[in-house]
Amino acid sequence: MWASVCLRRVTRLLRVAGGCSSRHAPQRRLATFPLCRTTVPPPPRQWNSQTETFAASKLHQHAANRRALVFLRFSRTFKKDTKSTVDLPLGPVTVTDIKQYLRSKDIPFHDGYSCLHAPSIFTEPPPGGSGAAPSKDSYSMFIDKTTGQFLCMDTDVEGSWEDLQDCLEVMQKEGQSSMPPGVLLGYPESLEEAEERERELREVQRIWSSAVPFGDLHDDEAQLVKVMFGIPKVTNATLRRFAVRFFKPTKSLVFPWYGGRLEPSLRGVKLLSATATVTDDKDGSERVVYAEATVPRPSGYHNLFGLGLAGRKDPEVVLVGREVDAMAVSQATGLPAVALPRGVTCLPPALLPYLEQFRRVTLWLGGDMRSWEASKVFARKLGLKRCSLVRPGDHQPSAADALAQGRNLARILKSSIPAAHKSIVSFKQLRDDVFGELANTEQVAGVKWSRFPDLTKILKGHRKGELTVFTGPTGSGKTTFISEYALDLCMGGVNTLWGSFEINNVRLAKIMLTQFAQQRFEDSLHEYDAWADRFEELPLYFMTFHGQQNIKVVLDTMQHAVYLYDIGHVVIDNLQFMMGQEHLSVDKFAVQDHIIGAFRKFATHSSCHVTLIIHPRKEEDDKELQTASIFGTAKASQEADNVLILQEKKLVTCPGRRSLQVAKNRFDGDVGVFPLEFNKNSLTFTTPLKGKRKLHQHKVKDKSDDEMDGEGGGGGVVEEVVVKKEKGEKAAKAPKAAKAVKGAGKNKGEASSEGKNSPKGNTTVS
Repeated sequence: MWASVCLRRVTRLLRVAGGCSSRHAPQRRLATFPLCRTTVPPPPRQWNSQTETFAASKLHQHAANRRALVFLRFSRTFKKDTKSTVDLPLGPVTVTDIKQYLRSKDIPFHDGYSCLHAPSIFTEPPPGGSGAAPSKDSYSMFIDKTTGQFLCMDTDVEGSWEDLQDCLEVMQKEGQSSMPPGVLLGYPESLEEAEERERELREVQRIWSSAVPFGDLHDDEAQLVKVMFGIPKVTNATLRRFAVRFFKPTKSLVFPWYGGRLEPSLRGVKLLSATATVTDDKDGSERVVYAEATVPRPSGYHNLFGLGLAGRKDPEVVLVGREVDAMAVSQATGLPAVALPRGVTCLPPALLPYLEQFRRVTLWLGGDMRSWEASKVFARKLGLKRCSLVRPGDHQPSAADALAQGRNLARILKSSIPAAHKSIVSFKQLRDDVFGELANTEQVAGVKWSRFPDLTKILKGHRKGELTVFTGPTGSGKTTFISEYALDLCMGGVNTLWGSFEINNVRLAKIMLTQFAQQRFEDSLHEYDAWADRFEELPLYFMTFHGQQNIKVVLDTMQHAVYLYDIGHVVIDNLQFMMGQEHLSVDKFAVQDHIIGAFRKFATHSSCHVTLIIHPRKEEDDKELQTASIFGTAKASQEADNVLILQEKKLVTCPGRRSLQVAKNRFDGDVGVFPLEFNKNSLTFTTPLKGKRKLHQHKVKDKSDDEMDGEGGGGGVVEEVVVKKEKGEKAAKAPKAAKAVKGAGKNKGEASSEGKNSPKGNTTVS
């Protein structure tokens, strides 16, 4: 009996309540933190009626026959937000497989943009018998083309592709025309989970009942609130139509989430608060920084704000990143506008069925380059042919800002460009993209590292679509460094997927949690839960592979994670674990070149940054590693956009034995090296500051024409490096007019002038 329950409800355990969507279960090997704190068996199933008992027994019988060889390993946790580690060898499902199976069961369907549309099997067929063919407009069951997940709009029943197959098999064997909606039941909630859910619902009701409608505010107070949130021209009528309220205790706007088509009810709220005012370094203008908070947690908040105001026959919708933008678009243009629950961070696949009715989707996610990159990624999910994009710029800011500035929003929407591109384009099509990169250099450079400012100075940032190769001597701390490197980006909002084939996920999560808190928990276990709750909110996921793996399976898992969670950074530790036993008869260097080429293609096509750890060749302990030290052929360094080398002086025990060298930087050519110091208590690497040498900029006075001719230099301001040594040492004398060198070229930039030993064209921070 226990085995039958496990096999029948396997898909319920696949619901990973983290990141973007708790509805869509990973079809590959993915996990989220916490990995495994306690393993307990699930409670017995509870059925509602004899009909469901009968149907479930039939479902189990079929599932047991089909999946008798499936080995299930799972863990359940008593955390407030249940997250699971699942290792289930399920094969990938393709849209061709789905279509063939539906045809074999005589289920009518038609192609949508991101889903297949089919009549619901959880409702009674229309009068006239099962032979009456329903119209396509009445199809209310949506099947995701990528994952096979389904959602019935009429009954709110959802499940995995395996669930749908089981239901159809039972219907065919028993000659039934429909299935009862309650047949797909999950395990009963634990006592703590039920209490937490009730607590969240009470908190939602408390906030909503305490919030004040804008119609009840005094006119001056209402206008002051609008100015504070950058919506001075949004009318009270628009705020009332979207049911927005003001929560006075925290001075926050409250956006409601009404869920359920059958019986709409208040499921959650989002609070938008103004936290601080910052000054722009470029133009000196001030802008307000806002903070968002959702109840329930972001992992369970799936509100398409504004969807309820769209009619079922509306052919067009504007997809925006903020609730205030949705109100601005709706008021200025009269078009339906919908705001994503997590802005530009993620488009959960669970929300795609709700956008299927629209034949045209215009994405206007914001006015910066990050919004532009997210628009292109989301358009692939929604279907490129129906999507158009609003390009950010000074004359096309976010919708709320455009309304406040008095711009014509209808004209901006009309100027949107198609998301689909031809294989061959001219400069006319690229002209605006080039201008966008020139006008937004800081944003184009990518996400900055906060823990490694020297790395930011050299690489300028972390960018999507690039391949980084990282190497270092055995035992030098490659995994420990790269975990903090990735954690820093994850804390900056980069959705991260870890593939650790060398150490298990529990140990890796322990290292990253220690680095996150910057303290060890062995002697302070009472602080663990508080830090673990904060760590759990990060958009961080783990593949559950360990040891030798096939490259095709790994790439399939990565592609699936990009679709489900909009992953922006994948870490692979390390390449050698994908050169398994099946390649014994093939040249290992050819195998490695093939794997590197596959990761290069994935990074480019998926707009995802891949960091690949490769062990070096065996070198002498007294020699530093070079680009040529990377194991294999030159393809690794040729395909990589960035090459990072963790240098270690093994014969030295004093501080300063480790340093990070940027050996290749395709973005702008800057390369260099800077020292690292390892803190054993927090397992972190930091750049030494006190008593060390630093980079400075130095002004050189204008010289006479004769002096210039004699030295061959130019007058004005020239950047040079002044090396500042510890007390008691003599500072090296800098050249009189050292020209700045950027990379190995002749462009103007930072240069290295650290005595005679500095390599030409390198920026050295030591």
